[in-house]
Amino acid sequence: MFEYSNEKAIEYIFGFSHSGKPVKDLSRIKMLMSAIGDPQDRLKFVHIAGTNGKGSTARMFDGVFVRAGLKTGLFTSPFIIEYADRIQVNDRNIDSEALARLAGKVHEAVSEFPEDTGFSQFEITQAIAFLYFEEQGCDIVVLETGLGGLLDCTNIITTPLLTVITKVDLDHTAILGDTVELIAAQKAGIIKRGVPCILSAGNTDEVRKVVAEKAKEMGSRLVIPDVDALSVQNSGLDGTNFTYKGRNYHTSMAGIHQTDNALSVIEGCEILRDIFDLTDEDIREGIADAVLPGRTEILSRKPLVMVDGGHNPDGVRALAKVIAGKRPCHAVIGMCRDKNLREALSVLIPHVDSFVTVDGFSDRAENAAELAELINSLGGKAIPAQNGLLTEIENMKHQNEDGLTLICGSLYLVSAVHEIYKN
Repeated sequence: MFEYSNEKAIEYIFGFSHSGKPVKDLSRIKMLMSAIGDPQDRLKFVHIAGTNGKGSTARMFDGVFVRAGLKTGLFTSPFIIEYADRIQVNDRNIDSEALARLAGKVHEAVSEFPEDTGFSQFEITQAIAFLYFEEQGCDIVVLETGLGGLLDCTNIITTPLLTVITKVDLDHTAILGDTVELIAAQKAGIIKRGVPCILSAGNTDEVRKVVAEKAKEMGSRLVIPDVDALSVQNSGLDGTNFTYKGRNYHTSMAGIHQTDNALSVIEGCEILRDIFDLTDEDIREGIADAVLPGRTEILSRKPLVMVDGGHNPDGVRALAKVIAGKRPCHAVIGMCRDKNLREALSVLIPHVDSFVTVDGFSDRAENAAELAELINSLGGKAIPAQNGLLTEIENMKHQNEDGLTLICGSLYLVSAVHEIYKN
């Protein structure tokens, strides 16, 4: 077997492209998983797809299961602080020894395929994760899709106990389709025959229709939370307090949109309650415990500094609701060129007094000067960064001690911010 240090393992994994060769079916990931023994067939899953809210919803499910004493695997993307945070068991990242050893095992399997097979970095990561979850004896795995659903490599699983579709909106339109209905059809591709599905209450009628038709076709019980049974008491930077069906809950993540995610988790846990002996306290405390780096994350309170990775129009709309009225607000922003920049910026600009644009945090980052030009053309006030990312953030903090300093536009930018402050 190939033997790796942790550094060599990361180098091997990062040697694959993000998406690999384009796929038309799941045959490539099936070949890879078969070559390592199909560990996914011996695991149980909650499978989550959607445009926005996947990460937050996954963290809430994870919080509930861990609170209930279950050995819980969590697979998310992209990583925020370090690569290993994509693969966790009971809130602990995969350790360096296991990552190196399992990367070697996957490399051994990959070496048997033709060089032009075109595996993606995501597929390699998933293979390592499933091996690790089986090795750790996980009772349940919370599995977040990467892109879409129907053709996402996570959709190789056949043993989900529950599927969950969060908010669906326009994103990755070149791959998933240019209408919400087409994208919803891709997300609904994770629905399995006879397996219950939760659809977020925050979706449009168009999305509901597409998902309902797929659920009916698959004989899947579709549950949409009842917003008439929801009462929000208050919502702020410290989270939201709300009542649902007569029970009180609190989300620690800022933004009233987190109630939609929490309702999906509540309804999903009701379905799984008897399977895992979940209690009301497990559900309540698990939701309250859940936090996610890069989602309206407070880095500092005096001065107030927030970082958020929302990168599509719906994600930015959620951020805008959180920061509305918090003036003065100045932002360091970086975005990827393959996103709907114009619409997302149009949502954000009315809430931000000035922007400093940055690039260099991703190979897909929009040029800082061009991003600033776009913001100015849309009625905002922006200049490209004159210094490094850390210097620009620190300068803005010191010049804006009584206001909000916002760092936003991309999860890759969030990762870069965490990296520089970690060091």
